Amino acid sequence: MSTETSNADATFALLRRIADALERIAPARVPQADFDTADAFVWHTEPPRCEAVPRVNRVEMDLLQGIDRVRDQLVENTSRFARGLPANNALLWGARGMGKSSLVKAAHAHVNGSAAEDGPRLKLVEIHREDIESLPDLMARMRGSRHRFIVFCDDLSFDADDTSYKSLKAVLEGGIEGRPDNVIFYATSNRRHLLPRDMMENERSTAINPGEAVEEKVSLSDRFGLWLGFHKCSQDEYLAMVAGYVAHHDLPVPEDTWRPEALEWATTRGSRSGRTAWQYVQDLAGRLGLNLTAAGA
Repeated sequence: MSTETSNADATFALLRRIADALERIAPARVPQADFDTADAFVWHTEPPRCEAVPRVNRVEMDLLQGIDRVRDQLVENTSRFARGLPANNALLWGARGMGKSSLVKAAHAHVNGSAAEDGPRLKLVEIHREDIESLPDLMARMRGSRHRFIVFCDDLSFDADDTSYKSLKAVLEGGIEGRPDNVIFYATSNRRHLLPRDMMENERSTAINPGEAVEEKVSLSDRFGLWLGFHKCSQDEYLAMVAGYVAHHDLPVPEDTWRPEALEWATTRGSRSGRTAWQYVQDLAGRLGLNLTAAGA
């Protein structure tokens, strides 16, 4: 065997070992999401993937009481988007426990209920607040799909030192590519402008140009064309929520029994809301030794 051949074999063996080592340490190839497998997904970043959700934790539209106006507005917006018509990004803001996230999931199911099984579907993709900066990657995976997508972020808000809101601004309205035509963004928040009030006041007091400083912070909420406000419910609305749950689950309790209990339950918690009503009904069913068949608001 010649010296040249021996050197070539040694070089080839070395390159083969290097290739094998690189293959072992390389991250596993992440398969593209098959959006035909489910109607709902959760976006994960480690590794980047859309994980199918076989059963969505949602309530039926009829059980969402006291929010008729915002319910109709969101369903109409979602329906237009599903049909390929112009629609707006939506921000659902306001009182906690009043069914903001429940309404998003219910609207998605309601609109999909009238869609053809073999045609394009409306998909719900949840992204966690801490993964907002990965939105461009998620959008790229949905761009070009035959389906249409609601990207949903629950309890979205930003703190003083958090700059990830700039990524969201660029994706919603701006950037070279912009938001894909088959994607819309829905978010829920307790804050109308997604930022704490004391942070905005501090901007006004310390900035050389206070108006411009605040405009930079609050302009994110302007990217949402549809603002839906949720406010604390009245006693009658709260009792209607309880009554709806009791009837839906066929709980064998007369109104003159559950009504004073429900009022006391709300008083001890200092709030009346859909969540409070559901928590009371869970307690009631537990005391009766009955199982509830659906998740609450």
